[in-house]
Amino acid sequence: MKENKLMNILEILKKKRLYLDGAMGSLIQERIDTIGAVPEALNVTHPELIKEIHQLYIDAGANIILSNTFGANGYKLKDSEFTVEQLVAAGVKNVKTLKPDYVALDVGPLGTMIGALGETSFDEAVDYFKEVIMAGDKAGADLIVIETMSDICEARAALIAAKEVSDLPVVVSMTYQENKRTLTGTDALTIVSILEGLGVDAIGINCSTGPDGMLSIIEELVRYASVPIMVEPNAGLPHMVDGKTVYDIDVNEFTQYMVKIAKMGALILGGCCGTTPAYIEKLIAATKDLSLYTVENKDLTLVSSNTKTIILGNDIHVIGECINPTTNPMLKESLRRGELSVVSQLAINQKNDGAHVLDINLGLPDIDEVRMMKEAVETVSRLVDCPLQVDSSNPEVIEAVLRSYPGKAIINSVNGKKKSMAAIFPIAKKYGAIVLGLTMDETGIPSKAEDRFAIAEKIAEGAKVHGIHKKNLMIDCLTLTASAQQAEVRETLKALKMVRDQLGIPTALGVSNISFGLPNRELLNRTFLGLALEAGLTNPIMNPSDRDMMDTISAFRALWGLDQQCIAYANAYKEGGATTKVSRESDSLSLREMIIEGLSDQAGPLTRALLKTQEPLDIVNNEIIPGLDAVGEAFETGECFLPHLIFAAETAQKAFEVIKEIMLKDGKVQVNKGKILLATVEGDVHDIGKNILKVILENYGYEIIDLGKDVAAGTMIDTILKEDIHLVGLSALMTTTVKNMEKIISEINKNCPDTIVMVGGAVLNPEYAKTIGADYYGKDAREGSNIARKVFD
Repeated sequence: MKENKLMNILEILKKKRLYLDGAMGSLIQERIDTIGAVPEALNVTHPELIKEIHQLYIDAGANIILSNTFGANGYKLKDSEFTVEQLVAAGVKNVKTLKPDYVALDVGPLGTMIGALGETSFDEAVDYFKEVIMAGDKAGADLIVIETMSDICEARAALIAAKEVSDLPVVVSMTYQENKRTLTGTDALTIVSILEGLGVDAIGINCSTGPDGMLSIIEELVRYASVPIMVEPNAGLPHMVDGKTVYDIDVNEFTQYMVKIAKMGALILGGCCGTTPAYIEKLIAATKDLSLYTVENKDLTLVSSNTKTIILGNDIHVIGECINPTTNPMLKESLRRGELSVVSQLAINQKNDGAHVLDINLGLPDIDEVRMMKEAVETVSRLVDCPLQVDSSNPEVIEAVLRSYPGKAIINSVNGKKKSMAAIFPIAKKYGAIVLGLTMDETGIPSKAEDRFAIAEKIAEGAKVHGIHKKNLMIDCLTLTASAQQAEVRETLKALKMVRDQLGIPTALGVSNISFGLPNRELLNRTFLGLALEAGLTNPIMNPSDRDMMDTISAFRALWGLDQQCIAYANAYKEGGATTKVSRESDSLSLREMIIEGLSDQAGPLTRALLKTQEPLDIVNNEIIPGLDAVGEAFETGECFLPHLIFAAETAQKAFEVIKEIMLKDGKVQVNKGKILLATVEGDVHDIGKNILKVILENYGYEIIDLGKDVAAGTMIDTILKEDIHLVGLSALMTTTVKNMEKIISEINKNCPDTIVMVGGAVLNPEYAKTIGADYYGKDAREGSNIARKVFD
């Protein structure tokens, strides 16, 4: 039995640094001319070739060898003659026969967007990954390396799958863009928050731009992570020299960077695209004797959406309480009709009013709460970047939501009852959520602060028994009404101080309960809020549209030293009043604004109403395109991320569907700005970027002919000639298929000289695109739409 099956990965890394291998695809390409669309098939058809490459890395000193199984999943192998189990078993066996120190099952992305961004559901993704991981575990892998993930939702699916079907250590490695975020907009702190919550054994960064572009991300990972960090950079960026792909960082420069990275605290080192055994050998020689970084627990309470993380307890963070049908008749009726338009608008309004976290409670007796909560959380996650608090008395609802929520949520709530803790803590542990504990138990709500504090201690101890660190807890000392229980107002404040001073756990409180049944509730609410903040309240649960309450928080932060030099306070009130946006109801929004907000459910009805007084093309030119442009510009400047871009396009699509329907009915000419052919080149089965571009272009009014993936040059040329195509968009993700892209461009130029070609993909850059003969390079979907404008306008 191997060492890492006797101890966890953290224990190993206290004794020695671990080293992975380097690139696989480029070494395969050097040895055979035709790899095909499924390189993993070589595990069966050419096992000696694969073993030869593995042995080179073992000889170089690598002690973790990755199996050639990166793309061996059911989604990518739909048209393959081989099964997942065949290719994974063969891949692991090829490594095991060489007897390296550790055999790692290599798990890559599925090759499709999942959840709200794609056609593959979260649970389907989990099942795809389970199939791979069960096969790898059965074949004898020592650990699992889930790598090159660009979407935190997919990374979660893979990690959950691993935890549900295997006991092997799991490393999850993300790939980042130049903006220091993943493709779908997740930053390093949020990666740490989400993956650690799910129980990952180590967190990695691989591929991306090269070691130089990784340094600031690695620094953030080391600063916040309580698990070891793995780093596998590319050898810089690729370019063509004499018809061959070469990378712009040589062995010596790569090694210099890796020494710096090792000194920063990374404990697992290796290489990705462009690195060879020579890179790994020199990297090991230069870093093996460097002192080891000691991984320590970072005592931070982190709550996250998929793009934003808040550190609770060190400042005042407002939890918006308005998504609750108990106090909102309009929301109640909307939910009974199965609609989420009111939920959507409440989420946007609370975000604009200054809420940091949104509580979602859909507790009605006559609705399907599981289904509605899942849909509501997905919808709200699309619209705002606030982390969410899942508020339900039903553990089934909580688990259903947390399973697919692409962040780290708060559970509202658990209490001191044994039954409550037994039901909630296992869910929180599995899905990495923060738990809000209410200081009540089988005896009710104690009148004395000491007794409430004792329940808080009991909750903390119960969490510990279930493996939940106190940093993943919050405590609500409960607000009772002053009109009925006046003496207990002080007890609540006293309990807050005790939790703050003795447990050091962030606190929450439903502040407005204090004034129930009394006149001038606003005055009582804001006065009690000030008292509670001084006593240790860090997360008031309240209505953020109450300006007096928000002003009280602003003033407290300035006076308490949380607002350094009172900068935020001065900026908010320098003109004599707060600068917070004024919330608007959805029925007052223009179509352009709905597209910007991503309110897809409401775009169709509004478009139908607009068509009664406006021409279709006027709506397209004055509402739809300006809305898409506004989101596109925000995407370019980093104000929003890929999901927002896609959701805006989907909202525009709802409007376009109505316009097309009416124009067809009236016999009018359809909107068509030009035909564009899109395809992933022969030998490549990755089409995520192409599919995103398709959605964006269609909603700008272009007709898209999508040939799919693994498309031969002849098929493209036949289509170009038949359809009179003026612009072609080609995609390639694998370094091994860029040569095919170059050949296809050459064939297009020869047979269709008037056709313009734009290219995109993770392995390309402007210089590389120019070298292989492309007219344009598009780094993302937004740039692709700009290229289309240049060509057709």
